[in-house]
Amino acid sequence: MDTMRERFAAVTSRLLDEDPRLAVVLADIGVDGFADAARRHPERVVNVGIREQLLIGVGGGLALTGLRPVLHTFASFLVERPFEQLKLDFGHQGTGGVLVSAGASYDWPSGGFTHMAPGDVALLDTLDGWTVHVPGHPDEAEVLLRKAAAAGDDNVYVRLSVQANEAPRPVAGAGFTALREGRRGVVVAVGPMLDAVLAATEGLDVTVLYATTVRPFDGRALRAAADAAGSSDVVLVEPYLAGTSTRHAGDALADRPHRVLGLGVGRRELRRYGQLDEHLAAHGLDPQGLRARITGFLGA
Repeated sequence: MDTMRERFAAVTSRLLDEDPRLAVVLADIGVDGFADAARRHPERVVNVGIREQLLIGVGGGLALTGLRPVLHTFASFLVERPFEQLKLDFGHQGTGGVLVSAGASYDWPSGGFTHMAPGDVALLDTLDGWTVHVPGHPDEAEVLLRKAAAAGDDNVYVRLSVQANEAPRPVAGAGFTALREGRRGVVVAVGPMLDAVLAATEGLDVTVLYATTVRPFDGRALRAAADAAGSSDVVLVEPYLAGTSTRHAGDALADRPHRVLGLGVGRRELRRYGQLDEHLAAHGLDPQGLRARITGFLGA
């Protein structure tokens, strides 16, 4: 199976052939994947070098000319480092574009803390109107990338990861999908967390919702699941900063007594970088860690 990032390069290269409005801006990362596309469309595949603030500025400028820019690098360099440019060159200027990240929270542990971005979605939450997609499989990534490229002038963030679920799920609309139904509470699994959540909740009497689009947050689906379960106890399992979506879940259930537990990446820096599976276990995001915390919270 190809990776989400490999699928991104292949799909976006084809989209460049199909859509003359599309442009790709890179900051040295991912250049090889667009080598053929750059030869075919040298005016619409731009590499600015290791200048992440310029990456965003060029993207905003292309958007002002009527193009649909797709900007790509590691999440820490795409969202955190040039955040002021995102705020001004896209938000303040009212332009639209597609951010496609790699690296996620800790996909490349040997790269160190500079290449980790568990706070990216929380940071984008401080800006208005961003759509955020978190695919859990390369097939889902392709559908969401095509949707983002065709999204008019909206601002869209597509968060790619080395982590992937074994099988893709249908990506229909922007809503949450119910995969299991139960009576003890609702567990929302985001993107690549799904397989671990399904393993962790095996045999538990809980509803499992799957989310590949987290902004806008599907509060209606969460309310409906809580109504069907007869329980407003909710666990959010996200592959980024723990608690990122708890406010949104709380808003969706604001008219009733409810409890929300946000599981995800902790704030403490793990300085012995190790391997990806070691980070998952250290943050309690492996099936064993998730089951212990979910059952502890729900009393299951």
